[in-house]
Amino acid sequence: MYSLSDFNFDLPPELIAQVPLASRSASRLLQVNRDTITDRSFTDLPNLLQAGDVLVLNNTRVLKARFFGVKETGGKVEVLVERLLDTHTVLAQCRASKSPPPGTRIKLAETFDVIVGERVGEFYTLTFPENAIDLIEAHGALPLPPYIEHAANEVDAERYQTVFAQEPGAVAAPTAGLHFDQTMMDVLRTQGVQFAYVTLHVGAGTFQPVRTENLAEHNMHSEWYSVSEETVQIIKATQAAGGRVIAVGTTSLRALEAASQSGKLQAGSAETNLFITPGYTFKTVDRLITNFHLPKSTLLMLVSAFAGYDRLRHAYAHAIAAQYRFFSYGDAMLLDRES
Repeated sequence: MYSLSDFNFDLPPELIAQVPLASRSASRLLQVNRDTITDRSFTDLPNLLQAGDVLVLNNTRVLKARFFGVKETGGKVEVLVERLLDTHTVLAQCRASKSPPPGTRIKLAETFDVIVGERVGEFYTLTFPENAIDLIEAHGALPLPPYIEHAANEVDAERYQTVFAQEPGAVAAPTAGLHFDQTMMDVLRTQGVQFAYVTLHVGAGTFQPVRTENLAEHNMHSEWYSVSEETVQIIKATQAAGGRVIAVGTTSLRALEAASQSGKLQAGSAETNLFITPGYTFKTVDRLITNFHLPKSTLLMLVSAFAGYDRLRHAYAHAIAAQYRFFSYGDAMLLDRES
C-alpha cells in the first residue's frame, strides 16, 4: 500500500519550465516502455505510432478565468472562476481578507458587478449580469498555473491553449495536448492515425497536492467530462481491429476511465471524482502521452498507476538527470501501460 511520501521527489527549480518553446512540437519526449527508457524528440511521435491507432484528445478550452475586483466596502478580492453552472452563474474561488457573505456585490475588472450567492465548500456561487462566458472572455485574464512566475501575456494566450480547443470551461490547459501543432496532426492523419475527442474541464484542483499521508483519506476534486457516442464507436472499432487507444494527457485518460467504470466504455456526461492510484485496473487506455507532474500530486499517482510505480520513479530520476523541462510548458513522456 502506497502513502503520500512515496510520491515525493526533489526537483531543481530551474527545471520548471516558465515559458513555452518557440515551436509547440520542439519539446523532448521520454519514451518509457516495459523494458527501456529512450530519449527522443516530440517530432519522433509519428514513428512511434502506427496506422489504426487512435489518439484521444481533450478539446476543452481554457477560460480567461482570473479577475481582480473590489467589494462595496472597498476590500480587494481575487476571483478565479472554477466552472460554469449556467449561462449567468459560476462557481469560483474568492480570495479576500474577509469571506464575502451572500448578497455581496463585487465589481470585477472595473467593469461589471457580480453578486455572491451561497457557499459550496471552498467555492462561492457568483451571478453575472450578462452571459458569463462573454464577460469572462472579454474582461478576464488567463489563469496560468501557480508555479509559472510571470503574468499571462499574448504568447501565453496562444500557447496555453491547444490548437484543437473547442469547448470553453477549463481553468487549466490539458497540457499534453500543447505539444501538438497542425503540422504534426496532419502527418499523423496521413499515416493512418485516427483522432477522437473527449471533453474534461480541468479545474484548479488539479494543482492541489494531496495532504493526507493515507491516500484513502484524500477527498478527490470533481471535474465535468463528456464522452460522445462517436468517440465510443471510434475506440471500439480501433480495439476490434487491434489498434491501440492512446490518451493524450491525464485528463483524456481520466475521462475515458470514468466512462468505463461499468466495465466497458459508454457515452455520456457526468461529474467524476475518480482517484486513480497504483493498483487500479485500466479498462480502456493502452498508452499515455503526458507531461511531468508535481510531487505529491494526484496526477503523479495516476501516471504511476499506469506505467508502474518503480518504472515511473526511474523515469523521473532519468528526466531530472537529463535536464528535461517539467510541468505545463515542459517536455512530454510516452508511457506504455503496465501489463
